[in-house]
Parts: sequence; structure tokens; C-alpha cells
Amino acid sequence: MIELYKVSKVVPSGTEMLTILHSLDLMIPGGQFITVIGPSGSGKSTLLGLIAGLDEPTAGEIRIDGQSINNMSEDALAQLRGAKIGFIFQSFHLMPSLTALENILVPMEIAGASDARERAQHLLEDVDLVARAHHYPSQLSGGEQQRVAIARAFANNPSILLADEPTGNLDSRNGHHVFELMVEMNRKRNATLVLVTHEHELATVADRQISLRDGRVVSDSDASELTEPAEDAVEASRS
Repeated sequence: MIELYKVSKVVPSGTEMLTILHSLDLMIPGGQFITVIGPSGSGKSTLLGLIAGLDEPTAGEIRIDGQSINNMSEDALAQLRGAKIGFIFQSFHLMPSLTALENILVPMEIAGASDARERAQHLLEDVDLVARAHHYPSQLSGGEQQRVAIARAFANNPSILLADEPTGNLDSRNGHHVFELMVEMNRKRNATLVLVTHEHELATVADRQISLRDGRVVSDSDASELTEPAEDAVEASRS
């Protein structure tokens, strides 16, 4: 479970202070798929960074599975992320000097997994990239690189997956394929998925949709309240 209590984020902007998030209360139950939408500058990526412990809130408290992360050391936060949180970035963030297989292996080797290579092979199968295992990122298409990034995010079986515009750098066809693959893999593992996206038709597939504007939640709806049924949204994403 992810819990935020009165969380705000304020940063310097010239001679003034800029509020990116305003006193946000949010609870995300384990296993829920939630999308966060909103215009540029609404605080979406900042919210993900705070949940992941990559940034610190100016005020408020953040808890992951009941544990407050506010005052954790960098080592403790790194250990938490390695054990519980997978992150998928818009720009892939693969290591250019490592092959697809090696990029997936890295988190498991850091965690000391004894069956790392076998699990990495299975993850490559899940994203249909077995034939590209020994290719470097520069030899892969954008869609293939993001599929490697998805496999890497699932390497240590995280209970929480955070995705920041994972289809933003892909064309429509590849974007929809990557989106469907990520959601399918996540549902098989019953992880909590928090997805930031600007694509409203994809956002409606989620269990819950939150809309941010100017650092505030302006709507918070579950699937039954969304105007477009999830089944229709999936079909639309494939067209």
C-alpha cells in the first residue's frame, strides 16, 4: 500500500517559491492499477519521484507498506527500491555498454539472486525479445528498448511498479503494444501500478484514474465512474 499524508513539494523559482504539489492526501491499495493524468507541470512526475523516494517532500509523510520513508537514509531507500519498487522511465535509461540480457540482470545481481540468469531469460520471453538478448541498446528500436526496460523493472518481482510516460517516446503502434504488455505483465504479478500518462484513452483502462492540475487533485475516479468502459478503451488502444 502507498500512503501520502498532507504531502507538498515546494522549490525555489528565481526569487520566489514555486509549489509543485499542494498538501496531497492519497491512498493506493496493494494491487491497484492507477493512472495519473494532467497537463505538463501539474506535478505528475514529481508525485512518482516522491513515492519512489527519489525526491523528498517539503512537508507531509509518505509510507510504503506502512513504513515511513521520509527520514530514511540513502542506503535504506536504495534497499527499499531494490526490494519493492520497479521504475519505468520515458527515456528507457538502459546502460548502453550492456546487452539487453545484461541490463535485466543488473538489479538481480545487485540483490544477490541465485537464479538471476534464468529469471532474466524468462523475462526476455515475457517481452518477446529472446532473439535480441545479446544486442546493445543502440541496436534496438525504441519499442524494443522500452520492452527491455519493462523486463528490468520486473526483475526483482516488485510489489510496486511506477511508470512515467512509458509510451511518450514511441509511435502510436509501438506505444500501444508496450502499454498492453506492461499492463498484462503487471496483472499477472498483481503488483500496484502507478502510471503517469497523457493519453486519456489508455488511462481509462486502469482501476482508478487521478487527474492533477496545478499540483492539486481535481478528480479521483474508479473504473465504474469513467465515461468509457475499460473494454472499449482496450479496443481503442489497439486500433
